[in-house]
Amino acid sequence: MPEDENINTGAISCDAGADLYRRWLGGDGTAFDKIIEIYHDALIFFVYGTVKNFADAEDIAADVFADLIVHPKRYSFGCSLKTYLFSVARNKAVDRIRHRRRFSDEDINESAESISDGKLLEDKLIADEKAKAVRDALKEINPEYASVLRLTYFYGFSGDEVCFIMNKNKKQMANLLYRGKESLRKALEGKGVESI
Repeated sequence: MPEDENINTGAISCDAGADLYRRWLGGDGTAFDKIIEIYHDALIFFVYGTVKNFADAEDIAADVFADLIVHPKRYSFGCSLKTYLFSVARNKAVDRIRHRRRFSDEDINESAESISDGKLLEDKLIADEKAKAVRDALKEINPEYASVLRLTYFYGFSGDEVCFIMNKNKKQMANLLYRGKESLRKALEGKGVESI
């Protein structure tokens, strides 16, 4: 099938997740494994941006997939499966924060890469510093602003998808995006980082 070819090459169409879910509902046991393979890591990193705890992010991602199995009728195929999963994940992350009532300062440990060329190393260090400054600045701004920025710029969701995930209308989303950019710009300026 063409969908399988797309999955194996990593080129996932917008409807590949929904197609896989339909296959799973139809009895294809391997389809759900592919859904997890496609969305698991992205969900964890998205949730981590909200809960600031890697173990909690992993738990929430697992809960999202469990809900998809336990409550198959909740996903109505009205949006992409990716959009639906991120929406559920965001709601669970917000619930976790409300329950916990505090943020963790735990960071994700990053593995070091070896680069032999000095110029490449310098470029990588500069890029890493900017990326770290952006991550740190996102931790300092309003969590809703940070979520909108991550969904829009890091995960590539469309405006309508971000509205669905954040449960906001287009006007509210435009305001959040504008305020998020301004807050991020000010936070970066406070760290001495020019616009990226």
